Amino acid sequence: MYAVIATGGKQYKVSEGDILRVEKIAGDVGQSVSLDKVLMLANGEDIQIGKPVIENAAVNASIVEQGKNKKVLVFKYKRRKRYRRTQGHRQMFTAIKIENIVQN
Repeated sequence: MYAVIATGGKQYKVSEGDILRVEKIAGDVGQSVSLDKVLMLANGEDIQIGKPVIENAAVNASIVEQGKNKKVLVFKYKRRKRYRRTQGHRQMFTAIKIENIVQN
């Protein structure tokens, strides 16, 4: 059984036991989170597609880690103009472990 969920402006295909990094979700390590934007559910040959989401479906997960990703360097340059700008950015993330997929 797997589901396609939407969180942080992105879509993820998840199944029970998966650990994935998503955009920052408020909460402490060990806290449980319910993701209710389920776009698709598949259980063997039985597939349900939401319009846009499936009602009464949720994915329960627990927070494993809160942190920052690797640094991304942003470098701006204009030739022959002596213009150079360097800037760094580290995006916050939340690592979650999928506990179960619930459909009512």
